[in-house]
Amino acid sequence: MKIGFAQINPTVGDLSGNCELIVAAYERLAAAGAELVLTPELAITGYPPQDLVFKSRFVSENLAMLEKLHAHVGETALLVGFVDRNEGRGKPFRNATALLERGKPIRKAHKSLLPTYDVFDEDRYFEPASRVEPFDVQGKKIGVTICEDIWTEHYLPRPFYDVEPTRSLIEQGAEIIVNLSSSPFTLHKPAIRYEMVGALARAYQRPICYCNVVGGNDQLVFDGNSIAVNPAGKLIAQLAAFREDEKVVDTESASTIEFHEGKTPEVLFAALSLGVRDYFRKCNFHSAVIGLSGGVDSAVTAVIAVDALGAENVTGVSMPSPYSSRGSIDDARALARNLGIKFLEIPITDAFKDFKAQFKEVFKGLHENETEENMQPRLRAMTLMALSNKFGHLLLTTGNKSELAVGYCTLYGDMAGGLAAISDVPKTMVYELARWINSEYAARLGRKREIIPKSTIEKAPSAELKPNQKDQDTLPPYEILDRILQLYVEENLSARDIIAHGFDETTVRWVQRRIDLNEYKREQAAPGLKVTSRAFGIGRKMPIAQRYVD
Repeated sequence: MKIGFAQINPTVGDLSGNCELIVAAYERLAAAGAELVLTPELAITGYPPQDLVFKSRFVSENLAMLEKLHAHVGETALLVGFVDRNEGRGKPFRNATALLERGKPIRKAHKSLLPTYDVFDEDRYFEPASRVEPFDVQGKKIGVTICEDIWTEHYLPRPFYDVEPTRSLIEQGAEIIVNLSSSPFTLHKPAIRYEMVGALARAYQRPICYCNVVGGNDQLVFDGNSIAVNPAGKLIAQLAAFREDEKVVDTESASTIEFHEGKTPEVLFAALSLGVRDYFRKCNFHSAVIGLSGGVDSAVTAVIAVDALGAENVTGVSMPSPYSSRGSIDDARALARNLGIKFLEIPITDAFKDFKAQFKEVFKGLHENETEENMQPRLRAMTLMALSNKFGHLLLTTGNKSELAVGYCTLYGDMAGGLAAISDVPKTMVYELARWINSEYAARLGRKREIIPKSTIEKAPSAELKPNQKDQDTLPPYEILDRILQLYVEENLSARDIIAHGFDETTVRWVQRRIDLNEYKREQAAPGLKVTSRAFGIGRKMPIAQRYVD
């Protein structure tokens, strides 16, 4: 069967705009010979719609759009994701797919397995399918599954479900399995999906067509990477990563290809760039402002912003204080010049002096400490927000996951902003990105010299809030800190279990306590793009007022 993949980039809540995307892709794929066109999960509403479904007219209007699509369908059938009503007991809605064919009633399939872990909360809204059955389409029996329905226990965090929708469809004679998906990106997940789909195809000796969504929606990035495999589990088609794409695939094709997944820095950069681009586009922002410290975090963030938005839409701002080194100021200026972005230098030295003077009597007899250190990033935040307000820029924060984890950041200071582009990227990975940017990314752009100044990458990281300050005066070496963070945050290991891996007990206990104590800061941070298996914010829900200590 010739199946068309409409790997589109919907916007949550843009019902009419999403339908326009569906119609345009449908028409091109039908003209290219598709007998059946697939769209992603909840293509009409965008994924995840969250509590929009509770708005009084939202579901009704999404059903009206379904009828419009039905009227538009020609000889080629269309499978489209939407939110259906549940007329019986249980949750008010269903995560659904409709089969639209000219001159025939709409047939519906409902999602059976509703994930309620990590970033997912579908059980809050949806009632699972009571039964599944294949659809007869163009003389073929098509087994329709929706995202989680196809995930087998081996690839889930733990056994969650008592039903196997795919097995049930096969037992009822399904000849082809299709999956409409909105599977969020995390590092290495595309290859895991391919492995899983291939294993399922081999187990049931059926071709599987997996159509995934692409684009950024708030903190989630969706990578596309739709695939089709033959009954032997071999790849016969792979759509593009991190961009819209469409393709007609013959499920009986004898031609196989190799699965492609780029190197980690390349894939990570593409995910972050897409996440930034779509956050701006879907929130109706057009330009960014970034504080450039001369450090690696702000440098990498600026490169991502330029890739996502264009150099003409990015402004970099250097805000030196009495403790800023000449080298850092020069590095910030050189970066802006290399990127071709607008560059402003607005010193905060006088403002810092005046601000401290206000507390001369109140702080009399007390030594300077982090109080005065934190005044500086807060003055910088005020400067950046003034530019944001005046010119309509969105402020991108530049903090990484390592800093956010242990609270090495200033509330209402460097944490202030509208989007935290690299807040789920550990410091060691930021350095990986910086080196990749200066090599492969620069070569791709035809650059003959580095984009990020070499000295930015090579110098010891420092917040430069007091004389001769270095990050490692306060923090463990980032190689050690990031490994402990992975074990504690992403793998949920206890301090004792981490110590058993060979880490110093004092270091592990310090990191653990800092992570736990700084939950209140992270609750007030800008939304960040999720790229690891477990990000702060979405998917990690911890109490602030709590006293559990391992």
